[in-house]
Amino acid sequence: MLKGTIVLRNPITINGKTVKELTYDANEITSAMFAEADARKMLASGAKSGNLSGAVELDYGLHLYLGFAAIIAVNPEIDFTDLERIKGPDVMQVMKVGRNFIISSAASEEDSSDEQSEITPELSTHQSQTSKEKE
Repeated sequence: MLKGTIVLRNPITINGKTVKELTYDANEITSAMFAEADARKMLASGAKSGNLSGAVELDYGLHLYLGFAAIIAVNPEIDFTDLERIKGPDVMQVMKVGRNFIISSAASEEDSSDEQSEITPELSTHQSQTSKEKE
């Protein structure tokens, strides 16, 4: 789901208030937020060479920070440093938000390509006609 509410098992304090639920909307992640999520993921992990997994679909640290971005997108009073205090199973809940953002984006790209290649049939037809012309 790209939009919803996370109920925290381990509430966190944000701006002096105990927070037990966090709303999110991954549809509101901007390009700047995506870039910031990636930069913060690299800073938190100590990675200097970027995504070592080779595929964004397998970059679980990025998924976590994109989950943070989805929360921040609809809760501008919250920032990344607030959300970095999330712990335990709540981390996985947030990571799943970011993972679903990545997976749903990749799935929609695949679904949008309804075009089928006609190269092989055209070549086969052309070759068949050429063979017939030689006879």
